[in-house]
Amino acid sequence: MAAERHFLVVSHTGRQDSVDAAVAVCRQLIDAGVACVVPESEHEDLRAASGDLESVRLLGDHVEAGDIEAVIVLGGDGTILRAAELVRGWAAPIVGVNLGHVGFLAESEREEITGTVARVLARDYLVEERMTLAVRVKLDAEVVYESWALNEATIEKAARERMLEVVMEIDGRPLSSFGCDGVIVSSPTGATAYAFSAGGPVVWPSVEALLAVPLSAHALFSRPLVVGPDSAIAVELLDRTPGTGVLWCDGRRMFELPHGARVVVRRSPIPVRLARLSTGPFTDRLVRKFALPVSGWRGPLGEEVAAS
Repeated sequence: MAAERHFLVVSHTGRQDSVDAAVAVCRQLIDAGVACVVPESEHEDLRAASGDLESVRLLGDHVEAGDIEAVIVLGGDGTILRAAELVRGWAAPIVGVNLGHVGFLAESEREEITGTVARVLARDYLVEERMTLAVRVKLDAEVVYESWALNEATIEKAARERMLEVVMEIDGRPLSSFGCDGVIVSSPTGATAYAFSAGGPVVWPSVEALLAVPLSAHALFSRPLVVGPDSAIAVELLDRTPGTGVLWCDGRRMFELPHGARVVVRRSPIPVRLARLSTGPFTDRLVRKFALPVSGWRGPLGEEVAAS
């Protein structure tokens, strides 16, 4: 007898279209004879929207994360980041259906939901592992906080009217001190998120690297930096800084930074697994998600294709 298959459905229950989509996906999974699992925090909203979901199971109560075969996410990138919190470190890949705006991490759009679920059920996808960040806060010699991020760790000023005075360090050596609104330390996945909005470079996901992007820095040397995947980036809040800071990991996990705090970001050994339904180049994703103009492109010449 074949083992029961479990699929986790994560949705943005604050939006009715996302709830409706989640109900439809749960019904499709149940009709296919597999177990539909939802986070406990979403269960009541889904039951309120539909009374025929009695067989839906709860993550943690009925099914553990290690038993999940795949995660179907309905929402924007924020919902995908929340799903990553639930299954990071386990084998289950995440496939996102974009119900938001850009939805850069999502693999398909709302009109493709039924087909996307069918392909997940058929295991018709490739798994791509994305590098994540290990984040540690130290005060003197004591580690006072540890977390992780898929997109970015951001050191920001806590008060609007007060800037931070920081010194940035790369691989144990000081690089520069400056006043700023903050510093973003990003993964390649996060290069098209907050770091992109702050003027950082777009980095292809296949490139293993760490990015550091100062925010409104008062310094001559304040360009975005790209360093190797084995490097460590540290940002220290100097005692002379007029205000305190705050650390955000993926905009979801927050820690208040006192004067003298030291935030160290390295590559994490635990990736996030994303399910990919197509193997198209990252260039096409950029063009599609950002609606970039490409009219007039004639394509590579025959000899260029042959040479490549």
